[in-house]
Amino acid sequence: MDLAGGIIAVIIVILAVLTVLRSVRIVPQARARNIERLGRYRKTLEPGMNFIIPFVDRVKPLIDLREQVVSFKGQPVITEDNLVVLIDTVLFFQVTDPRAADYEIVDYIQAIEQITATMLRSVIGSMDLEQTLTSRDRINNMLRGVLDDASGKWGIRVTRVEIKAIDPPKSVVDAMEKQMRAEREKRAAILNAEGLRQSKILTAEGEKQGSILKAEGDKQSAILRAEGQAQAVSTVFEAIHDSNPDPKVLAYQYLQTLPQLAQGEGNTFWVIPSEVTSALKSLSSAFDPGAKDSQGQGPAAGSGPGIASAVANLALQPNGEPDGQQGAEGELYPPGLPENGDQHAPGRP
Repeated sequence: MDLAGGIIAVIIVILAVLTVLRSVRIVPQARARNIERLGRYRKTLEPGMNFIIPFVDRVKPLIDLREQVVSFKGQPVITEDNLVVLIDTVLFFQVTDPRAADYEIVDYIQAIEQITATMLRSVIGSMDLEQTLTSRDRINNMLRGVLDDASGKWGIRVTRVEIKAIDPPKSVVDAMEKQMRAEREKRAAILNAEGLRQSKILTAEGEKQGSILKAEGDKQSAILRAEGQAQAVSTVFEAIHDSNPDPKVLAYQYLQTLPQLAQGEGNTFWVIPSEVTSALKSLSSAFDPGAKDSQGQGPAAGSGPGIASAVANLALQPNGEPDGQQGAEGELYPPGLPENGDQHAPGRP
């Protein structure tokens, strides 16, 4: 009897422990569990420790209340221009009502996938390929609105829908690459032409500014040079006027200038002004003490003109070659002196 009583006590203890364990359910945070009592929905367990009636209440699997991500790959869709493209979508959703998600739909993941494919065919079917590739935001917004309305009664809220990839046929991809390459070459050619145009414009502007500045510089240089020459002439004239030089000095300076007139290599004939005669006469009176003065008094004839003729010949021979006027017998006379007269050049009978 004692052994049987001990066994019964152990069995009772084990049943009590199992009953306690079955009556306590711990639900993690952001999770939920639905309870059925005798096959009917009783309540939804909240996160934390919950008590149920063992062997009467049935606990259903955990439902995740966090936002979930589901990727749907390779949805074939026909565009308006009859091209078949494969579209990969990414869906973000969250369970807001565990009871509806458990009892209103059998598999809400599959349901969302099917309704996404249906809406993609409806939306993409009204667009051509180019619009499909460039209107992702529009497609995303349309899909999100439709899915959110359809899944609301399932206790699910669709937060976001994204088009991950759009894969057109390979022939279309090759044509698009060729079009892109041609467009890039066109833009490169346009940019190159614009660069050459700007370069030529800038070069012409620089040459124009350079020519203008050079002309301004030449103008200022000529003006300054003319002003300098004018000031120099004015200074020399004032100096000569103030010093009141003797006519003999001016005549000598005049004769010193004559050899410079004959220094050119191509000078075979040149004209001496008539004022040289007066200069020679003044110079002859300076070197010949017997020459006549301004009152008509002087030495005998033949003494003054010899010196004047020698000075004239010396002045008119810069390189040792005689120059001037030739007489009848090939003899040279200083310019400005008469060929025949009372006074003759040296050596003439």
